[in-house]
Amino acid sequence: MTRQPDSKNFSLIPYLLKYKWRYAAGILILLLVDLASLYIPQFAGEIVDGLTGGYLTDVTPYLLGILASGLLMALGRFGWRYCIVGASRGIEYRLRNDMFAHLETLSARYYNSHKTGDLMAHFTNDLQAVRMAAGMAVVTTFDAVIMTIMVLVKMMVYVDLQLTLFAFIPLTLVALSCYFFGIEEEKRQFQRQEAFSALSDKVQESLAGIRVLKAFVQEEKDLAAFDAASRNSMEKTLSAVKVWAVIGPFFDAITGVSMLLTLIFGGRMVLNGQVSIGHFVAFNTYIGMLVWPMVACGDSINMFTQARAAYRRIAMIFAEKPDILDHVSLSDDPGAAIRGEIDIKDLTFTYPDGDQPVLSHINLHVARGEMLGILARTGSGKSTLADLLLRVYDCKEGVILLDGKAIDRFPLAVLHRDIAYVPQENFLFSDTLEENIAFGLEERISDSPQLRERIRQAAMDACIHDNIMEFSEGYETLVGERGVTLSGGQKQRSAIARALLKDSAVLILDDSLSAVDTDTEEKILENLLRIRKGKTTILIAHRISTLQHADHVAVLKEGVLAEYGTHRELLEKGGFYAHIFEKQQLEQELALVE
Repeated sequence: MTRQPDSKNFSLIPYLLKYKWRYAAGILILLLVDLASLYIPQFAGEIVDGLTGGYLTDVTPYLLGILASGLLMALGRFGWRYCIVGASRGIEYRLRNDMFAHLETLSARYYNSHKTGDLMAHFTNDLQAVRMAAGMAVVTTFDAVIMTIMVLVKMMVYVDLQLTLFAFIPLTLVALSCYFFGIEEEKRQFQRQEAFSALSDKVQESLAGIRVLKAFVQEEKDLAAFDAASRNSMEKTLSAVKVWAVIGPFFDAITGVSMLLTLIFGGRMVLNGQVSIGHFVAFNTYIGMLVWPMVACGDSINMFTQARAAYRRIAMIFAEKPDILDHVSLSDDPGAAIRGEIDIKDLTFTYPDGDQPVLSHINLHVARGEMLGILARTGSGKSTLADLLLRVYDCKEGVILLDGKAIDRFPLAVLHRDIAYVPQENFLFSDTLEENIAFGLEERISDSPQLRERIRQAAMDACIHDNIMEFSEGYETLVGERGVTLSGGQKQRSAIARALLKDSAVLILDDSLSAVDTDTEEKILENLLRIRKGKTTILIAHRISTLQHADHVAVLKEGVLAEYGTHRELLEKGGFYAHIFEKQQLEQELALVE
């Protein structure tokens, strides 16, 4: 993989230089192929003159020359494709890897404002356009320039200068038209690729939410939205194609005018004896050879304008900067580790795109090995607090301390290694359950026989082992995209098992028991109390049954720390916590009666 480019000065030049020798070899081979093709009309003209002159034996060398030229062209075409097209594939590979690596560095803010389908379009349509420009466009541009020059020189030297000028005058219009067509085509190609991104995003979103669409019987409405996106993509594509539809016939017309002039003036020169029949045949063949450079010129315009539009879109990605940066690298502090003491001092936080604080003047202390419960209504900032502890967002320096040190003084790699997190929206990959549970570890299952036992133990502690064993494939069961084949409770417990397997110094469970029944919840909590001794655990929940075993409970209300204490202390206060407790107790009693 190449070194990730600077987002401020993103350029394709480093990628091209990586393959400079392959490009040099490919262009040299391409030049030899063009030179070989250049002599075929000349040999054909000499054969015609030889046959019309009655000296058949004298044309044998020219026949052998055509055969040798054809063989050289066949081998050469394989060679330049291997070098130039192969180099373009390598550039695409490295650019794709670097783009993906850069996206992984970007913060939550970027993904909150950019849709998945749009990003996918960068990895498909845009990269393909850049690859075509770095590959076949190089070939077509070389032929459009070098082949044209070589053919014209050959026509002037081998046949006649005056006749060449008559034939070439119309071709000068091509250079002027290329400039104006290119400007318009680039604008339309950018719009086309933007429309394709919107269509890709619509498809991805609809397929990801297909169960919701069906549940609310919105298939026809969604189909209409898809039709609008598809129609927009079609119209933008047709708009770009219209330019190319004009370029092609225009170039054909110029070539036709050139050939007409050749027939008129060249025919008269043959009749006057100024040019032999063989030379006239060769000249017409050369005119025909100029058709390909004209077509290549149009192809080059098309490919380069697409690539330029794609390049602008890709450059926009590299221009994005991550909001969360490492102030200390792992190499600077290789022994860095989090023990588990957390201090939050007068924390006030507002989202980058917001104008109202989500959290206001929060003060908390969590001793190492303590279990802290956090109770709050929806929108009170409990998940935001977890995000800040993970540095998904940054707050004012010195407000959050880990082991007495500012949180941004820990390398991100250490922070994410030593803090295990189970979010509200559990995400499982399209892989086996075993691989999903082991996802947070660097070691591979195939390299560590003991890891399988640890995976099963984590699954038992998360109370998912029995469910897994009921599946026909057990731990080798493949889960669908985002774990769609599992129930909500099974996904939650699989995610808990994944976090427990890390055995991190700090564990954050963000409303991670909401989809399990009370009996299973009680078993999981008992296991947590047993296996998390000496390690810090933060339980975020809306059910008090989840929090009553915590050492302390913090109650957030509209972003403010409203209450703090043990379960018993909070009940004795008779405040918000006690009110929620009584309400939930009543709900349980009514459920038992029913």
